[in-house]
Amino acid sequence: MEQLVWMDYRLAVLFTVIGPLILLIWAFAQKAEAIQRLLIIYWRVSSILAITVYLMIAALPISFISAMAARILIPASLWFWEDLNEEIDDQSLSPLKLSLTSWRWALTVYMGLGILFQIPSLPCAISEKQALLENPSCRIWLDPPWGFKEIFHATSNDNTLGFLGLVGLLVYVAYFSWFVLVRLGKQGRSATGN
Repeated sequence: MEQLVWMDYRLAVLFTVIGPLILLIWAFAQKAEAIQRLLIIYWRVSSILAITVYLMIAALPISFISAMAARILIPASLWFWEDLNEEIDDQSLSPLKLSLTSWRWALTVYMGLGILFQIPSLPCAISEKQALLENPSCRIWLDPPWGFKEIFHATSNDNTLGFLGLVGLLVYVAYFSWFVLVRLGKQGRSATGN
């Protein structure tokens, strides 16, 4: 199981960081505005992954909920926008369009399988912190974020990083709530509001 969790994190870096970063740079170079807008929305939504890593560094049980939310929200953000989908569909076939479409489908399948893979970890979300640390099936999900901490934040305190994660989560939830309660009612599924 440990190898599968580490593989999941490696695939996450490939599908959620490296792939979309290359596509975003490519879209700017090609001046493909619809693809740029879609990828900027993607980066906003996928920031929950970074938040989750910081929550997991501090071994906060809520990190298991944010991880599951990320697996749902990210693919939704890629397919939700009617106007962007129409603009992208109307573009002539190009290597960028083909790469974007392939990445969207691959990420959607990866996230869907990830939901199934992560369901057994959901009881960790209602565990106390000490029980979470002692439970091998919960702790296994914390090892990769701890490895990230050792590389990028070796001298930082786990609780400080967890606090930053909580602040990030509060901002994320506030923005998402505003989006659902205010913006969605005004603009519907239009990313541009037209």
